[in-house]
Amino acid sequence: MASSNPLTTGRDAFQRHDWNTAHQHLAAADQERPLDPDDLERLAIASAMLGLDADADALWSRTHQQFLARNDIERAVRCAFWMGFRLLDRNEPAQSEGWIARGRRLLEELHRATVEEGYLLIPAGITAIGSGDLAQARDLFRQAEVIGTRFGDRDLTAHARHGEGRVLIRMGEPAQGLRLLDEVMVAVMAGDVVPLVVGDIYCSVLSGCQEVFDIGRAREWTAAMHAWCGGQTGLVAYQGQCLVRRAEILQLGGAWSDALAEAERACAHFARSPGQPGGGAACYQLGELHRLRGEWDRAESAYRDASRQGRRPQPGMALLRLAQGQVTAALAAVRNALDETIAPRSRAQLLPAAVDIMLSANEIGSARRAADELAEIATTLDSPLLSAAAAQSRGMVELAEDETRPALASLRRAASGWRALNIPYEVGRTGVLLSIALAQLGDQDTATLELATANTKLQELGAVAEASRLRAGYGKSAATTGGLTERERQVLTLVASGVSNRVIAAQLTISEKTVARHISNIFTKLGLSSRAAATAYAYEHGLK
Repeated sequence: MASSNPLTTGRDAFQRHDWNTAHQHLAAADQERPLDPDDLERLAIASAMLGLDADADALWSRTHQQFLARNDIERAVRCAFWMGFRLLDRNEPAQSEGWIARGRRLLEELHRATVEEGYLLIPAGITAIGSGDLAQARDLFRQAEVIGTRFGDRDLTAHARHGEGRVLIRMGEPAQGLRLLDEVMVAVMAGDVVPLVVGDIYCSVLSGCQEVFDIGRAREWTAAMHAWCGGQTGLVAYQGQCLVRRAEILQLGGAWSDALAEAERACAHFARSPGQPGGGAACYQLGELHRLRGEWDRAESAYRDASRQGRRPQPGMALLRLAQGQVTAALAAVRNALDETIAPRSRAQLLPAAVDIMLSANEIGSARRAADELAEIATTLDSPLLSAAAAQSRGMVELAEDETRPALASLRRAASGWRALNIPYEVGRTGVLLSIALAQLGDQDTATLELATANTKLQELGAVAEASRLRAGYGKSAATTGGLTERERQVLTLVASGVSNRVIAAQLTISEKTVARHISNIFTKLGLSSRAAATAYAYEHGLK
């Protein structure tokens, strides 16, 4: 039976990581009688884990003052570190530096070595990364690790090693950096690190994986972190960047509804604390999901919100314009984005979209150059994700150049890569392109099977419009269309994809009755008597 003493109940709940109960009872105990600094620190941590940032800040400040009054300088400095670290994470550098400077001054008065010296190096290392001084950042994190090891402080050691891992990735040593991040995450999952540190490290590790396009590692650690969060009752903290990263992982895995929920939660989190840099990333991710689901108005609104918060909405906005048939606008947007982007990793995020858009604008030479650049970056970074994207881009260019057999080989490599990475949307898109190549090579049976599989995958995701766009854009033009109007050609393409009149009506924003009339006209003009015959005609004339 739980104790009726709120202080005892709060302490017990804190040990169990039941943050709601801990916060409720420790706060009640504080109302009855001001808590001593040890329990006040527990209440600060519980508040932070519940996402109550303002309360947590006030409690850390109180705790700092109480430790000072008790002449416990080291503990007071540790509180100053947490204040500075949390403020830096929220993009409040001036206040952050004020708390860190206070901690340094207090340590100078001790005239002895303490583990807190290492803690105060962590924000300095993060700041050095932000300013681009990677050598200094690496040196600071290594100093912190030495101090953490000397004092046997696992939290500091984890912070320092993970920081060095991020620096190594940016210094062009991804393998060594990822090994350090893996080592830290093993310690995190084993419970060697306090909960207050876990979320920050996890979010940062995901960002590191993203920098080198390591989707497999990011997915594995996301699953582990999800299990960890399950043991934290009432956990709210780490919603910002962590939720954005989780939404990205879920999107790639095809769990679009779950990804949308996480992106919406991320946007709501940043809306409560405006001005944080992650707000733009959250809005952009929300826009991506709406675009993929064909919710174009919502996508545009989210992209505009991202832009207002400082996140360039590309290539998403350009791909939205492409989906809307505004090829000129899409081309201008993606070209401007490429012109403004120098870093190869950042360009790699733009190039697949650039290839698609350039081909839609019939700028085949530009598309080939973009595809070649993407292939070079993929080779340099040794990234399976970029290798699959590069193979797909090359296959699309080869289709446009009527190099059908090389295109088939490139697309087969892409499909294999996407399947290995379990990215169903790209598997479906590549399947549509494969069906086009196979049909052009005369293998109608295999083309039909490939297209049916691709359509099923894309329909499950809610991305049927993308299949239609690819077939229209990359299939060979017919020598004759039998006098069909453009709308009839669109209807014939959709009929050949195997979808119902209801789906065709929804895709083209017309009534089912109008669809039936178009199909009747198509049959009459082409001398056909069934959907099967229409499908065969579409294959023979490059309309599917």
